[in-house]
Amino acid sequence: MSRTNTLLIRTPEGVVFSQLLAGPMTRFLAWLVDWFCLLGLTIAAMIIMSLFGFISAGIAQAMGLLTQFVLMIGYSIVLEWFWHGQTIGKRMLRLRVVDAQGLRLKFSQVVMRNLLRFADMLPVLYLVGGIACLMSRRSQRLGDFAANTIVIRIPKVSEPNLDQLLVGKFNSLRGHPHLEARLRQRVCAAEAAAAVQALARRDLLEPQARIELFAEFAAHFRDKVQFPPEATDGIADEQFVRNVVDSLYRSGRGEKKNASATANLAATP
Repeated sequence: MSRTNTLLIRTPEGVVFSQLLAGPMTRFLAWLVDWFCLLGLTIAAMIIMSLFGFISAGIAQAMGLLTQFVLMIGYSIVLEWFWHGQTIGKRMLRLRVVDAQGLRLKFSQVVMRNLLRFADMLPVLYLVGGIACLMSRRSQRLGDFAANTIVIRIPKVSEPNLDQLLVGKFNSLRGHPHLEARLRQRVCAAEAAAAVQALARRDLLEPQARIELFAEFAAHFRDKVQFPPEATDGIADEQFVRNVVDSLYRSGRGEKKNASATANLAATP
C-alpha cells in the first residue's frame, strides 16, 4: 500500500483542500508530552487521595485506582473535544485530530479513538499502534481506523495578505458597527478561515462552482446576523462574503489577534 504525507479533500463545489499528515514519530513525541502531563496529574491525585487514608486504607486505594482510570480515559477525550482535536502534547507539536473526510469532528469519534488507545498501547509503548501507523497509507492507528480520524500537522504560516485580497472594494457593512461586532461574536475561527480560503482560490474554480460556493457562504453569514437592506441589496454573494471577511479581520486593533489566530487555518495549502 502506497503512503502519502498529504490528505486531499475535494468539496462538492470543486474546491480541493490539502492537509499535511502527522507521521508516527511526531505523534509518539506528542504522546510522550501527554504521558508526562498525565504522570503529573496522577501524582497530584494520589497525594490528594492519600488524605483519605485515615478513613479507610481500602477506600483510599480504590479511589486512587478509579482516579487513575478516569484520568487515563478522560484526559485525551476532554482535551480533544474542547480543544478541537488537540491535547497539550499535540498543541506543542502542532498536531490536530480531524475527521478523515474533512468533516466536523464528532464527540463519538473522539471517544472511540481514545477507548481503543488501550489496544494501540499493547504490548508496550504503543507497539501495535506504531505498526498500524507505519502500515497505514494515512498514518492511522487502530483507534483512528475505528473512528475514521486522522492526525494532521499544522504548518507555521504567515498571515494572509488581506490588503491585497480585499483591495479596491467598498464595504457596505461598515456603516453598521454594532452589527459588525455581533457578526464577529457569532462567526468562529474555522468559518472565517474557510471564507478566506474561498476568496484566495476563487479564480481556480469553474464559473458555476464559484457562484454556488459563494452563494452558500453568503447564505451562511446572512443567517448569523441580519443587516438592513441598504447594506446588502444589490450586492453579489461574492462581494458580500468579501465584506464579511473585511469586517472580521480588519476592524481595528481589537481584531488583529483574531486574524493571527485564524491565519493558520486560512493559509493551509
